[in-house]
Formats: sequence, C-alpha cells, structure tokens
Amino acid sequence: MEILRERSTADQVWQAAEEFVLLFHRENPQAGDPRRRLAEVRAELADTGTYRHTARELAHGARVAWRNSNRCIGRLYWNSLRVRDHRDLTDADAIAAECFQHLREATNGGRVRPTITVFAPDAPDRPGPVIWSEQLIRYAGYGDHPSITVGDARNAPLTGALRALGWSGGAGTPFDLLPLVVQGVDDKPRWFDTPADAVTEVPIEHPDDPGWAEWGLRWHAVPAISNMCLEIGGIHYPAAPFNGWYMGTEIGARNLADTDRYNLLPAVGRRLGLDTSSDRSLWKDRALVELNRAVLHSYDRAGVTIADHHSESRRFLAHMEREERKGREVGADWSWIVPPISGAATPVFHRTYEDRPSTTTYVHHVGAVERAQGRDLV
Repeated sequence: MEILRERSTADQVWQAAEEFVLLFHRENPQAGDPRRRLAEVRAELADTGTYRHTARELAHGARVAWRNSNRCIGRLYWNSLRVRDHRDLTDADAIAAECFQHLREATNGGRVRPTITVFAPDAPDRPGPVIWSEQLIRYAGYGDHPSITVGDARNAPLTGALRALGWSGGAGTPFDLLPLVVQGVDDKPRWFDTPADAVTEVPIEHPDDPGWAEWGLRWHAVPAISNMCLEIGGIHYPAAPFNGWYMGTEIGARNLADTDRYNLLPAVGRRLGLDTSSDRSLWKDRALVELNRAVLHSYDRAGVTIADHHSESRRFLAHMEREERKGREVGADWSWIVPPISGAATPVFHRTYEDRPSTTTYVHHVGAVERAQGRDLV
C-alpha cells in the first residue's frame, strides 16, 4: 500500500529550514554564525529538493519537538531526550529490529530513559518508512464472543487485520503482545513478532488487597509512540518512535479504566464492596482512585519509573516558568494537560493555556489513526 503525504513546496521547506537553523544557532551559540549553514542548506535544497540535518541539528530538533508538544505534561525533561540516529535505515526488517532495541535501551532495567529513534526521512522522490502501530507495545483485543472482547478493545480491529494476514494470535489472554507493523520504503506493510526480552511488564496489585493478584493484571513499562511524524525545519521523519515514562493516570484512569479499553471499574467497584447501582454513590470515583493507587504501588514495587499526576503537574508549571525566563512561550492543550482524575486538585487546572502551533513538532499525518487500527492492512 502506497503512503501519500501532502508535499511541501520548495518555499515552505526553505522557510521552515531557515527558522529552524536560526533557532538552532541561537540556542547553541557554540555553533557559530548561522549564515554559513543557511547558505549550505539553500544550496542543497536547490540541488536535491531537500537537505540533511547534521547529527547535532537532529538531536536538538527532536528535543525541541518534545518541548513544543502541546499535549505533553512531562516536558520539563525535554533536553534529556536520547536520540538514536538511524536515518540510514529504510528496510522494514532493520527498522523493526531497531524498534525492539529502542525498547531494551529505553527500559534501562526499569529506570526508563526518554528516547527517540529516527529513521529515514521523506524525500522528494519517495516517502520514508512508516510504522503503522500506534505504539511499539500494544496488547491484542480478541472479539471472539458477541458481547465480550478479551484484551484491549481499542486494538480489536488491528488484531483482526493481523490475524487475517496470518498472525496466529497469542495465548488468548487479556495481555497478549501484538506484532509490530512496519512499512519500509517501496514495500508493503509487514508484521514482526515482539521479542519477549524487549518488553518489561509490571504485575498490577493493590497495596491493601493481595487478592488483586488473582486477576493477573499487568502493563508494560515503556509508552513508546510510533505513528507520529517528527517534523524539523521542513523535513519529515515519518518513522520516529519516541518515549518518556508513564504517568500513573495514563494506565489507571485510561488504559485499564476506559469503557472502550479494559473497562475495569465495575470489577474494582464490586471488589471494594461498593454500591454500583447508582452513580450518586460515586462508586466509579472511588474505584478509579483505588485502581490508580494499585498502578503506582505496583510500578514502585517493581522499580519501574512512573510519575504521579500531582507531582507532574507541579513540574509542568516549573517547566513553564523556566521557559518563560528564557523568553520562550509555552503552548499547551488544557484538555490534555489536566489529569483525568482529581483535576481541580492539581495546579495545572486553575489556569488557561494557548495551543500554539510549531513547525518543529510531532504530528499525526492523514491516515495515521486509520493505519493504527489496521485499516487497509489486508
């Protein structure tokens, strides 16, 4: 399947390139006068229709893209991002192998390291490689019963498409690892089994109720987003998986709790002996807090990095203050920055933000969401 993306004009690329080169030299004074580099970029664009970032430009651009991510609350650490430069890779086999190596390195024995791996960019004569999977690690969703989805319901369409392509499926548990789907340059999308040694998982248990262990709940250590395009100075890197570490609410208030995911709140409410017959008992709220307590407790016990939403909210405001002292405006999307539980108890709730666009950022291109669901995979 051919991936088509809207092409930027030569003028658009140059404008974005000029803006980025000036930014890079302004924030890296040791790089010297930007005029020489701008002349090089302009000549390369005239000759080839594109240009190649230096290793230092790539690293700074990837970090600035994180700094500019309006939906991310964890941007205080933007300058610590580890950048793995694999722009020479265009083949699906090699890309998949490096994605799994990315997971091993990012996991770091539980001390999760923010990491990005950058593969070949789009070129004027051909699009770059694409990772169809939404994240490097996803759990299967099996719709084998008319009223029950075993596993992550969000991934049921992709699971079905992979099985139609020949994947035999996992053991049929709620936490079977899905294969990674990669489309190399001039190739069709292909799936690759995820090696067990590339994934660290955390058993989810409650600090006050050992019986939770009977449920066999677990979640993985590294949230590595893989279907967004990294854009730096007019150059598009469509395959550039990146990760920070989890905030507990991503798992406990969304992945395990959402009705279109694992929908665990009714089971937790019953386990707690709550009155689930009426919303006015606030059983959902109480169950949600206990599920989130279990997640934080479990990751701490396993020695795996995780943030809580109160601490991360304070750190985000510290990030804003630091950036403002440097004369940089911080964009943010309020609906993503405010945590999904106890929002009003966090300092990020009580202010407004401007959702600022940027030319150096991570974006979903047209079709990325549909590909993550396995649409047109077969």
